[in-house]
Amino acid sequence: MGRADYGSSRARPPEFVEALAKGLGILEAFDADHPAMTLSEIARRVGLSPAAARRSLITLEWLGYVGKADKHFFLRPKVMTLGSSFHFSARFDEVLQPDLRVLVDRFGDAASVGTLDGDDVIYVAHVSVQRARRAAAVSGARYPAHCTAIGRVLLAALSEDKLRAWLATADLRRMTEKTVTDRQELARILEQVRADGWAATVDQLDYGITALAVPIRDTQGRTIAALNSSGYTGMVTPDDLLRDRLPALHEAASHIAHEIRRFPVLQSVLGG
Repeated sequence: MGRADYGSSRARPPEFVEALAKGLGILEAFDADHPAMTLSEIARRVGLSPAAARRSLITLEWLGYVGKADKHFFLRPKVMTLGSSFHFSARFDEVLQPDLRVLVDRFGDAASVGTLDGDDVIYVAHVSVQRARRAAAVSGARYPAHCTAIGRVLLAALSEDKLRAWLATADLRRMTEKTVTDRQELARILEQVRADGWAATVDQLDYGITALAVPIRDTQGRTIAALNSSGYTGMVTPDDLLRDRLPALHEAASHIAHEIRRFPVLQSVLGG
């Protein structure tokens, strides 16, 4: 149930609330490919019995997080308050957005900050001026870590044991014909990312996306997030990004890390 997590093998605490976990799992089940689902579809997707899914859905509907029409359930706008509460309490606009805007003002295209969550990267901040050629990312978007520059930086920062466990179980979905899905090849790529201190991808997540990412580190040198700059494949190459944007990315990552230190809660949030 829920998202994959390389740390999910740890024992649940005695106080673990199963009903709450089921409800959150249902909220996470909706996405762009599943905007509305029947009871049986939700139960199957989350791994619950129809009776258990029904009880959670009745509760979520009464609270205003879920709606229903013609036997199909869908998320209601109130769900956005959960993310906005996190967004504002973590001070993302104040700490992350200014440096992303500087990068986009300077180079155009897009810039993002992301963190690792199991098999995926979650974008916690994003600025973009290019929306016509390809689907734009947004804050809160979730993408497979293995085919994003941000994801590869974060994966390369894992300990050997955690990375080995991740590689053994991760869902390496093929997003384009160029997506690397071979586990040995990906392991070699991540080893090179660890040595280089940056990651570049071309058409791995979607056709038309070329991206370069660098780590954001805390005072102990731990990678707590990653920063990228991306452009349209037909207009930029990895060599272009390395030559023109890598120094600016390192500078922005250093400044963001310095700003994060002013907010211990934010550092804890990003550090997981």
